[in-house]
Amino acid sequence: MPIRCSLDEARALARDCLLANGCDEANAEAVTETVMAAERDGCPSHGLFRLPGYVAALRSGKVDGKASPIVAEAAPGMLRVDARGGFAPLALQAGREPLIEAARRQGVAALGLVRVHHFAALWIEVESLVAAELCALACTAYMPAMPPAGGKQPFFGTNPMAFGWPRRDGPPMVFDMASAAMARGEVMIAAREGHELPPGVGLDAAGEPTTDPQAILDGGVMLPFGGYKGASIAMMVELLAAGLIGERFSFEAAEQDNKDGGPPRGGEFILALDPARLGGEDWQAHSEAFFERMLAIEGVRLPGARRHGTRARTPDSGIEVPDALHAKIRGLTEGAP
Repeated sequence: MPIRCSLDEARALARDCLLANGCDEANAEAVTETVMAAERDGCPSHGLFRLPGYVAALRSGKVDGKASPIVAEAAPGMLRVDARGGFAPLALQAGREPLIEAARRQGVAALGLVRVHHFAALWIEVESLVAAELCALACTAYMPAMPPAGGKQPFFGTNPMAFGWPRRDGPPMVFDMASAAMARGEVMIAAREGHELPPGVGLDAAGEPTTDPQAILDGGVMLPFGGYKGASIAMMVELLAAGLIGERFSFEAAEQDNKDGGPPRGGEFILALDPARLGGEDWQAHSEAFFERMLAIEGVRLPGARRHGTRARTPDSGIEVPDALHAKIRGLTEGAP
């Protein structure tokens, strides 16, 4: 049976586990807030579910839980954050304000996050930029899970990307999607809970279509959404999050990873733009009219609307944590080296 926790209880569960397993206060707080943002918004595949992977990477020594990121200007409007082998959340915090300031000053700015281990949803970093009235795009690669169009061997990561646009009233518009037909974390949760997947999500080890999530995880591959279209987006993400910023492509990340189950080393690319520079003084009113016209169509909702609805409820309702996961996290805390 799942265990119902308040957000504060779940936050303490995550923070204590990270501190016990090698994170300093700054890294533990940053990772915990990222984990809790996912839980608060109803995205368990990127919440507490990820903690065992974080701990595995700490215990193996692959990730430095005490890393202090360094921010540098690579060129006017181009920032580079060296995470120094740490998890992404603290490095993202370090780069956020410099990126916002550069985008406001110049109208456009880019950030490359390098030597980092990213394990979270992307909407979290995009929302913080949108809150500053910037539009933003973020993307990251992972380890091979998906073939290029026409292939059956994994080469691209699931390679998510997120895009956000500020709203005048109400929550921002932010979408976060994998280039694959489904996020890998969702496939893992389906396997854990014994659920079948929709057709088109992946192939088994023999290269045959399957709806069995475990068959996809056991030597199979995930498929891009929309065939060659999703595969092309995955290729673009590889080039932006690896080629452009000098980080590892998915196949390189896999070749150099220690296979401990935690996030591999990789990079993230973030682009921030000030819509007031090109859109003029009425950019927001113009965009709001677009959203209003779109939402007047029956059955239409903005991406992220369900997430914001869940966010409003969880402070009162709390969250459900599978009992096995809850026990595992407590065991990782109590049995920390």
